[in-house]
Amino acid sequence: MFNEVKELLTTQLRLKDVEITPASRIKDDLGADSLDILQLLMTIEEERGITIPDEELANFTTVGDIVSYLETR
Repeated sequence: MFNEVKELLTTQLRLKDVEITPASRIKDDLGADSLDILQLLMTIEEERGITIPDEELANFTTVGDIVSYLETR
């Protein structure tokens, strides 16, 4: 699951030569804004056929937060 999220972030944020770990902070370390996160979650929803409630968005601070959420669904 981590590799899937990492690949989506790399593509969506056009990251090159940036190390992404579960502890990477989405906004501070990877430079994403709220719209980027929303787009990422919409992509995940489409690919996995799930719905992520909007209130969960505020809980996603690190890459690991997203991975943990997805692994429990």
